[in-house]
Amino acid sequence: MKLLTCPAAIGLLLAAQLLLTACDSAAEYPLQTTPDTGGEGTVEQSDHNAYSLPQSNLPMTSRLDFSVGNSFFRNPWVVAPSSTDARDGLGPLLNTNSCQGCHIKDGRGHPPAAGETAVSLFLRLSVPADAEVDALILKQHGFLPAPVYGSQLQTSAVPGMLPEADLAIEWSALEKSLADGTKVTLRKPTYRIEKPAYGPLPANLLVSPRVAPPMTGLGLLEAIPEADILAAADPDDRNDDGISGRPNQVWDRAAETSVLGRFGWKAAEPNVMQQSMGAFAGDMGLTSTLAPITDCTEEQDCGRFAHGGEPEVSDKVANFVAFYSRSLAVPARRNMEDPQVTQGAQLFNQSGCAGCHTPRQVTGVVAARPDLSNQTIWPYTDLLLHDMGAELADGRPEFLAGGNEWRTPPLWGIGLAQQINPRAGFLHDGRAETLEQAILWHGGEAEQATEQYRQLSSEQRAALIVFLESL
Repeated sequence: MKLLTCPAAIGLLLAAQLLLTACDSAAEYPLQTTPDTGGEGTVEQSDHNAYSLPQSNLPMTSRLDFSVGNSFFRNPWVVAPSSTDARDGLGPLLNTNSCQGCHIKDGRGHPPAAGETAVSLFLRLSVPADAEVDALILKQHGFLPAPVYGSQLQTSAVPGMLPEADLAIEWSALEKSLADGTKVTLRKPTYRIEKPAYGPLPANLLVSPRVAPPMTGLGLLEAIPEADILAAADPDDRNDDGISGRPNQVWDRAAETSVLGRFGWKAAEPNVMQQSMGAFAGDMGLTSTLAPITDCTEEQDCGRFAHGGEPEVSDKVANFVAFYSRSLAVPARRNMEDPQVTQGAQLFNQSGCAGCHTPRQVTGVVAARPDLSNQTIWPYTDLLLHDMGAELADGRPEFLAGGNEWRTPPLWGIGLAQQINPRAGFLHDGRAETLEQAILWHGGEAEQATEQYRQLSSEQRAALIVFLESL
């Protein structure tokens, strides 16, 4: 009986029990044996431009389209009217003036420092909806936009227009203890909307912070067959592993029907084109055929400003930008022969991380895009929604995604994130400054995997982190 009262021994017994449970399913997840994370289109470059390269198997005849799309993605849009009529119509409300302004060098954004205006992090807005009264809005938008302030807080504006408000973040420390006594300090954000310019904010306002995600491999993720994603769903946890991923069903504006969601932090967008045009409308105030209305509401009287055409993002430009976004390559794995990396990969599977961050996928056939077709890829995602626990919850539903649920983000290229943008943070709002912090924030369905990480020795934890850094 004395053995059961010894904390150290209990910890070892718990770790052994958890490891045995995880190992039952670990064999289902293969270890990556090739550095070609993005299939045949993988690129070898691993410097600060590693996220900005075209698929290496992209035909030379398509490289010009990639470059043109890159120019519209990278260069600033301007206020109308302008001699730069291919890129005018910005605002009048906005968060940034270019796609690259959020997706820094095609990588992650970051929370603002004290005194900075938020650019690559913004707040989604909504209010609680009545399922019967607001049924059509919920079907097509997934949430009920906030009165006056719409679906996104815009913290910038063109001359003559007031930004909607200021976004302030207050950080507090949260300490987590590991089994060996190591203490890890996390930073917990509290978001405040200050100086609202268009009247009081709704008392029942729901907010969700979002940091810009990396752009690599989007075309490959779009090419994963829907049947494969749905086959991995287990909403009722039939296999009793504590993981119950489920798909989001969202509105496809072009097809005018509900389809599988793949993109965005809550898998609320069905494809790269709609995701891109939604960002043009919400982030920069630019209309397109697919998103003909921006987030500016009637009360804000944006119609008094000149527009840059109807639509402001022509179909031709939209196609170039979507082509560019679909064609950004995934960087190759590094240091795969390092025994510490191999150990970390095994621990990643054994700890249960691969239960959501599914290592391997195979793309289907994409018309006119052989570079994206029939590719064995290693994105480390199932593209499903998972309950991540109360500490990461935003409390804001979006289509079928609940307030505790987030789509599993791909991990490919994550080891280069802070080389691309030294200020890049991890998780949906960039709160985690390190990969270890990101792991320790995981709760809900990931609680068991997080507990496994807590029970590892310092050498094992270091190996798991080194593995992630090799991706």
